[in-house]
This record gives sequence, structure tokens and C-alpha cells, in this order.
Amino acid sequence: MNGMDRDVAWRGFKGAKWTDDVNVRDFIQNNYTPYDGDESFLAGPTEATDKLWGRVQELQKEERAKGGVLDCETEVVSSLTAYGPGYIDDSLKKLEQVVGLQTDKPLKRAFMPYGGIRMAEEAAATYGYQVNPKFHKIFTEYHKTHNQAVFDAYTPEMRKARHSHIVTGLPDTYGRGRIVGDYRRVALYGLDFLIEKKSEDLANCGCGVMTDDVIRQREEIAEQIRALKQMKEMAKIYGYDISAPAKNAKGAVQWLYFGYLAAVKTQNGAAMSVGRISTFLDIYISRDLAEGTLTEEQAQELIDHLTLKFRMVKFARIPSYNQLFSGDPVWATLEMAGIGMDGRHMVTRNDFRFLHTLENMGPSPEPNLTVLYSSALPENFKKYAARISITTSSIQYENDDVMKPVWGDDYSICCCVSATQTGKEMQFFGARANLAKCLLYAINGGKDEKFLTKDGKHMQVGPEYAPITSEVLDYDEVMHKFDLMMDWLAGLYVNILNLIQYMHDKYYYEAAEMALIDTDVRRTFATGIAGFSHVVDSLCAIKYAKVSTVRDESGLVVDYKVEGDFPKYGNDDPRADKMAVWLLKTFMTKLRKHHTYRNSEATTSILTITSNVVYGSATGALPDGRKAYTPFAPGANPSYGAEQNGLLASLNSVAKLPYEYALDGISNTQTIAPETLGHTEDERVATLVRVMDGYFNQGAHHLNVNVFGVDKLIDCMEHPEKPEYANFTIRVSGYAVKFIDLTRQQQLDVISRRAHQQM
Repeated sequence: MNGMDRDVAWRGFKGAKWTDDVNVRDFIQNNYTPYDGDESFLAGPTEATDKLWGRVQELQKEERAKGGVLDCETEVVSSLTAYGPGYIDDSLKKLEQVVGLQTDKPLKRAFMPYGGIRMAEEAAATYGYQVNPKFHKIFTEYHKTHNQAVFDAYTPEMRKARHSHIVTGLPDTYGRGRIVGDYRRVALYGLDFLIEKKSEDLANCGCGVMTDDVIRQREEIAEQIRALKQMKEMAKIYGYDISAPAKNAKGAVQWLYFGYLAAVKTQNGAAMSVGRISTFLDIYISRDLAEGTLTEEQAQELIDHLTLKFRMVKFARIPSYNQLFSGDPVWATLEMAGIGMDGRHMVTRNDFRFLHTLENMGPSPEPNLTVLYSSALPENFKKYAARISITTSSIQYENDDVMKPVWGDDYSICCCVSATQTGKEMQFFGARANLAKCLLYAINGGKDEKFLTKDGKHMQVGPEYAPITSEVLDYDEVMHKFDLMMDWLAGLYVNILNLIQYMHDKYYYEAAEMALIDTDVRRTFATGIAGFSHVVDSLCAIKYAKVSTVRDESGLVVDYKVEGDFPKYGNDDPRADKMAVWLLKTFMTKLRKHHTYRNSEATTSILTITSNVVYGSATGALPDGRKAYTPFAPGANPSYGAEQNGLLASLNSVAKLPYEYALDGISNTQTIAPETLGHTEDERVATLVRVMDGYFNQGAHHLNVNVFGVDKLIDCMEHPEKPEYANFTIRVSGYAVKFIDLTRQQQLDVISRRAHQQM
């Protein structure tokens, strides 16, 4: 690194450790300024912001009119340097304070065949585009794809499990995502310094003995160095040299965005998060404000334009993906606030600026704005965040007090609710296990209630254990068989994921993201649970009521008759809540028994995103009274209709789930009628802050906040053409989405969720 460049870029910055080694956390802790004030300093949108956002909204409207995709690349394989410069509008490009698009045109989907050529072709064909046939030959005969490799290695048992949706949402057809590059490094150090450090790592990798691990790591570091060099070339396309550190706030925002742009140009992962960038960027903005080279209006404009670019990230997806993860999400999760290890809160003026983008440009699902919450955060910030939640339903909250002891004070949220230590860690993303179907398999001896063989018999998916033959279900018998079936599912699930992660590393490695993560990386192995509340309530029904079986002509149990009352999760009833804790601990313990790829750390989540609908549609009736093939409750939410004791009782039940057993996250989505919170806006803000303080102080992990009545949702579904609904955003399980972008089935699912009328 040129000494002069460094002196200029780092003028006024304090600290020493971060200057010699890549250590962004140390830089932040030495240089950020906590802010305790209110939102009165904020600036409205500039004329440039209004014009650019207005143009993007026009493009989004055109996109929707064309069936959801505005344009799709069919001739150029995406890479860091595959495209020339792209702008929102050539006539407005001088207004863009942050430049760079995924492709050469706004909202144009890239062609990304490395995950699977058939998937890329199907995604394009769904929207009326045809990929050049030459690529089919190239990516079947000359270059193997991740998808082909996975299906080559799948066992018949794995294929059946995938088909029956006892395991679903597997990243075997697209990029795995959930890897957050430390994009801040590009701004703080420039790429020459990062290349130098990675070159040192390569020189010191192994002792010359070429074991499997050493060979693989040496190749991966070489790929990372190549990606860093290509990032420099990508920036040059837009007229920027990012070899050296950024010299001011505008440079820091632009440099950081180029790092993120490199990620989304090369990977189409299910979750392409931005990370914890707010406090970092505030340091640069504060310095420029103090030097008099930047005004508050210009600072807000920078954050607005950066946010605008995050809002525009798009990937070409296949219909089955869109059914699972509805609404065209990217999960570009961006975090703010939290409390440092030294006890100082990390709220800055920039946290207000990012929330303010929801006022300057209206609500939006992306980026997935996440407040790292603690009751110890400044009251002014908590009130402002609550106010924005009430007016936009575009923020989620995660408990910093439970995450910080595990992940430190510089973690990011790498998907919806999953924490990852920024720049130190990656996550092997891995779908969900359908525990509700697992319970049905336990009752029916591994036979599937929905999926049939070619000769019309119920498919044997699970092991052929002895089914339950009695008319009335015995609790001890069910629990024994359920325990055995969970053993099978946990082992199969981990093995499927091990196979997928191996092939992803081999055929679709995330060099651009991993180049911005430490070489000696911590790896977590993410799993998930679907149908959680239904299993809890079903086991409670069997234990506390009388559950009789209803069988089809083959003797398979297809429905249940319940006599008597039973406790239900979501009412602060210790009997049901204890069952919920047991279920989480038991399944997680079974997962931990198994070897996980690259000696990663097994974690799990209670998070369905919108796959609760697809999972439910593949799963028969349950003893809790849920009808066959209807949606599950999302995430860790109580079952539909189960909550009878108000919002606080529901929150109390979820709060009892121990985060230590679900380090991948516990998603809770609540819809509250405005009048439940109070009669005036100030009353509603105060109530919501009080509710969140109480909820998170119990050790709860996550909360999605929606404040509206069901009537608005119904009107939006029936009249999507109304201008007021173009950007109407709601929180679903772990992320936000434009309500009009959900499938009708998923809209009806959201409408069926309880809007709490009482505290």
C-alpha cells in the first residue's frame, strides 16, 4: 500500500492493530461515535434521489406488467467483468452517487449457469426468454455444474426424501448464499493490501505436504486472489481505481458497494446479505461532516442511493424456488445498532439514516433492515425504530443480548435471522426438515400420506418400521416411534447437506465473497425445522386428549378425531411450552451426533420463510386439528387459531425457546392491529417499545413487526393495481416482501394469520 494514499485515507483515524492486520472491528471500536439524540437532524430526499427512485419505480411497474421479470440475459455468462457499465437511466447517470449494476441494464437478470444449466434455462423460459443453445452443450459436455454433481451423488433414499418434501428447499439448484463477505474491507484497506495479505496466506498454507485439506485450501486462496484482481477490473469499468483505501465518505460507500456487487455478479445464493455496514460508514461520514466537505443532505443522499442499489438486486429463479421463497426475495440483510463488548451502544446517526430511507423512498423489502435490539439501546433510537415499524412494517428486530455472547459485537445476519461473525465465518446453508411429516411417518411406519408409487401405493420414504395399528393413539408408543423416525431424518438430512456443500465448494465456489473473509474461517452448518408448532400441539393432543385414527382403504392413517381439550403452544401454558422446548432440544441433539462437512458446527433454526405453504401442501392432516395439505404456521409461530390469550402470551411462549439450541435463529412474525397498541401514534410507539423491551429481556431471539388490520391485506389482494399498494411491504417469516408479489395462496396464508386485537 502506498504510504501517501494510506495517510490521506486514514487521516484522523485512531488505533493501531487494524493498520497492520485486517481487523475492521478494531477500527470501528476505536473510531465510532455513539449517538443518543433523536431523528431531528435527518434530511429529506434530494432532487436526484426523487428522480432516480421515481425512475426505478417506473421500471418496477414495467417489470410487474411483464410477469415479474423486466429483462433476462441469455447470451453472456455473468462474471465480475462480463458486462460494461450499467446505470439506472443513461440520461440520469450523473445523478447517481453510487454506481454499478449486476448487469448492463437496470433490473436485468443475469445468466448464471454454474449452479445448474437446466435451472438457468428454466428460469429464463418461465419469463419468455431462451438461453442460447450453445450453453447447454458447454455446461453439460464441457463443464459440470453444481446441480449435476449433486444429482450424480444422491442416493435413491435422498431423492425420495427430496421428492416427498420431508426435506425441502435444498440449495442443490442455485448458489447456497448466507456467506457475508466483509465488504467494509474494500473501503478501509483497498484491494492491493487485501491481495498482499491473501498472498501471504497462500505462501504460509501448508508445510509442503500435500494433504487433501492443504491442496483444497491452496486452490481456494488462489481463486480468492484472482477474484480480488478482477474486482479491480470491475471497478475500472465504472472509472474507479479501488487499489487503495477510500479517501472520503463517498469513496467508502462506493468501494464497499463494489465489494457487494462482486458477490451478486458471481453468486445467485438464496441469501446475499450486505452485513453490518452502518456504524462503519458513519465513521467516514462523521469525519467528512467535521471537515466541512459533506452536508447532512449529501450524507443522506449517499445512504439513499446505496439503499436504492440494494433494492435493485435481482436473480433469475425457477417456479419451484418462487413457490418456496415467494416474493422475489434476495435477503440483502443489513444490520444496525447493538451494544459493544465494552458496554457502549453502537447506535450512530447513520442507523437513523438507513431507517430514514424508508421515509425518503417509501417502504421496501430490500435491504432487509434489521435492528440488533437491546432494552439498553438509547430511548430515542428505540422510539424512532418503533415509529418506522408502525408506518412501514419494514423492520425486523433481533436480540443482541443473546447473540453477542456467541458471536461477539461484530456479527452480521447472513439470511433472515441467522448470525455470523463478520469476516471470520461462513455458513453452510441447508433448507429445512419437515418434522410434522416425520411425526406422520412415525405413525405410519415411514409411508407417505400423499405421494404414491407408480402402482398407486403409498410411497415408502422413511424406514419400514412397524406402524401404529391401534385406533386410539398411545402417547408413549407415539413418542418412541417418533424418536426413532427423528433419528433417521436427522442422519439423512445431514448427509444430504454434506453432499451438497461438498459439490458447491467444488463446482460453484464463492471466491469473491471468501476473498473478503479470513482464510482460517469458522464454519457453521445450518439446518432448519418446519411444522414446529403443529408437532408440539399434536403431541399435546395425544398426551392430554383422546386422539383416534381415521384410516384409508390401505390401512394408512390419513386423519384424526380429537375428543377433549389440550394445551396449545402460544398461550403461555407451561405444559405446551415445555413440549416445544423438548422438541427443539431433542432434534438439535440428534443433528449434533453426525459428522458435518469440513468439521463445521451444527446449528438449527425454527424458520420457514414462506416455505410453510409448500411444506403444508405436501403434508397430511395432523392430530392437532390442522387439515391435510394446508399451510403450516410459519417459523416458530404458534399454529393458526391456537393463540387465545393475546399478544403477550404468544410472545411469552416463543421466548421460552432456548437460543443456545437454535443458533441459526428462531423466527417469530406478529401482526398487531394498530388500535391494540394505542389510540395515538405516540401511544403506539411507547407501547411497542415497552412490548419489545419485555419480550427481548426474556431471552427471545427475533420479532417481525407488522402493524395493520386484515382489511388492508384483503383490499390489497383484491385491488393490487391501486398506487398505494405498489410498495406496500409486510414482514413474513424472517424477511419482508411486497404483498402484491406473493402468490395468491401465500397472500391467503398471511391473511389467515391472527392480527392481535388484545395485548
